[in-house]
Amino acid sequence: MPAPDRQLRLTALRDIIADIERKPALAEAGARAILSETGFPQLPGGTVQDIFLDETRDAGAGLGFALMQARALLAGKRSAVLHLHLAPEGQALGLPYGPGLEGLIDPTRLVLVQARNAADLLWAAEEALSCQAVAAVIADMAARPKLLDFTATRRLSLRAGESGASLFFLHYGSWRQASAAQMRWRLTPERSAAQPYDDQAPGAPRWRLRLERGTLANHRTDWLLQATEKGLATLSTEPFEPNPAPAALSHALPAPLGHRLSQTA
Repeated sequence: MPAPDRQLRLTALRDIIADIERKPALAEAGARAILSETGFPQLPGGTVQDIFLDETRDAGAGLGFALMQARALLAGKRSAVLHLHLAPEGQALGLPYGPGLEGLIDPTRLVLVQARNAADLLWAAEEALSCQAVAAVIADMAARPKLLDFTATRRLSLRAGESGASLFFLHYGSWRQASAAQMRWRLTPERSAAQPYDDQAPGAPRWRLRLERGTLANHRTDWLLQATEKGLATLSTEPFEPNPAPAALSHALPAPLGHRLSQTA
């Protein structure tokens, strides 16, 4: 059997095994999801979610979505959220900026952890899930480490289920692999809401979301979401349509320099 065909068969087999092993957890997590007053299901603690974004430049959108979910899990002794990333990727993609997190989560609740390699990152994620002070762990996986296979995600899923802390993986690109995560989302950023005090400034962030794998009690798979003080608000449940590619410009265009300011002022 040619090597590519063998690899495809192995990948398909891993997906089948993942579905079989994950079904009880999926049913339980979906059944226990609470439909919040803002309209988006609030998943209980102890779940693992894969969040896929098309481009690494959308990393901020993925982090914002994960933080909004993590914020809902902060309660009692569970007062911290950990953000894990590889040191080289943090230098290349940037790190969360405290003042920019206002409206998503209290920046003092977020702990940034840089790992030297994928093995250290996965070890830190497992140890953090075992800590009773941690509500959620967000692992930014810009690379595709071989260590992050079904066995690793299964181990982390079991640890999350035992402890009650949730784990969010941020991935980039169109690839998919076998995972024991209870939910798999595809997320794209949307144009932000209007700013009530400045029509040239961005307002509340918005996301277009599709549930690619997993089951929720309301059986919906598509949402247009907006960040609010009360959590993730559902604006629409229309089917997911990727954002169209921007049209090429025939010539250079000047960029505005603020609200009604001329570029020669």
